[in-house]
Amino acid sequence: MSEFDKYIRQGEPVQAEKARIWQVAIGLQDVDGLKTSEYLKETAEKHIEGDISIDEVRARLDSYYESKAARETAEERTEEADKVSAAITAILSEKTFTFSPDYLICIHRRLFMGIYKFAGQIRNYNISKKEWVLDGASVLYSDAYMIRQTLEYDFRQEKEFSYAGLTTTDSIKHLASFISGIWQIHAFGEGNTRTTAVFTIKYLRSFGFSIDNDLFEKHSWYFRNALVRANYNNLTKGIVATDEYLLRFFRNLILGENNTLSNREVHIASQSIKGSAAKSQIDTLNCSLEELAVLKAIQENPHITQDALKNVIHKSIATVKRLTISLQEKGLLIRKNGKRDGFWEVITDC
Repeated sequence: MSEFDKYIRQGEPVQAEKARIWQVAIGLQDVDGLKTSEYLKETAEKHIEGDISIDEVRARLDSYYESKAARETAEERTEEADKVSAAITAILSEKTFTFSPDYLICIHRRLFMGIYKFAGQIRNYNISKKEWVLDGASVLYSDAYMIRQTLEYDFRQEKEFSYAGLTTTDSIKHLASFISGIWQIHAFGEGNTRTTAVFTIKYLRSFGFSIDNDLFEKHSWYFRNALVRANYNNLTKGIVATDEYLLRFFRNLILGENNTLSNREVHIASQSIKGSAAKSQIDTLNCSLEELAVLKAIQENPHITQDALKNVIHKSIATVKRLTISLQEKGLLIRKNGKRDGFWEVITDC
């Protein structure tokens, strides 16, 4: 059980939202094998309870670690985990997003300022990283001199891409491919996966999804390993890059499915893949990702008003009206009992 479950289960809505964000922020440190301190958790609780702001959280962390004149390497990593967790919480609490390489770089700068001297800087050297999931082998990352051009190309291609007319499965597959691609570019020397994860959450929110924070809290290492397997080929050993593991993660994240997320299965020694992740009825629906977000929000609360719905999917009231009308015209959504005492009925199992 998470340290913050009591706020999620029993707290006010604002407390529950803060607690969910802190869970993600702390969970993402597992990507690099880092653990936060008890002091961070105690300070986070004060923020969740509304006693201090996120800026005060970060100020307290600065003072706490400045008071420790001599620190061991292990403690320095704990400082990184604490401060980056607070920075992630700050970014995920903001209702802003810009789809651009500069925003990705901005996220890295904000996460690691004061931690790495190269925070917010594209790496200017080539890298390789030994991966447990590859028995010590490394993914081939982008050449340092091509990072900016490659990032701009991928973002431009994604911005010009139309999701209109795609099945939900094809939309998720394309989204996963885009995220996998920018991760493989590995624009930063360190902190690449945490930066990519934060960007992913913000990007998915722009489609209107309320992301399942538990996945990034409990399965952040799986997320990284799945990205590794999606970008590694070794034909001499019969190993071909596969997005199957990443699709399991994204389908759980977006559709709320329960596909198994096992790091042992992702290891190259495993032969566990038996085809695509389980498909649901939603696969064949003729609806956009934004419409899917509406359906899922309504399924969770059939009595939700359009005014409340716009806050859940982070869209304007005009967009909400357009999406609900479209879904009704497609026969995927019905309004019953009128406007005042009515409720929605989703005509599918999302």
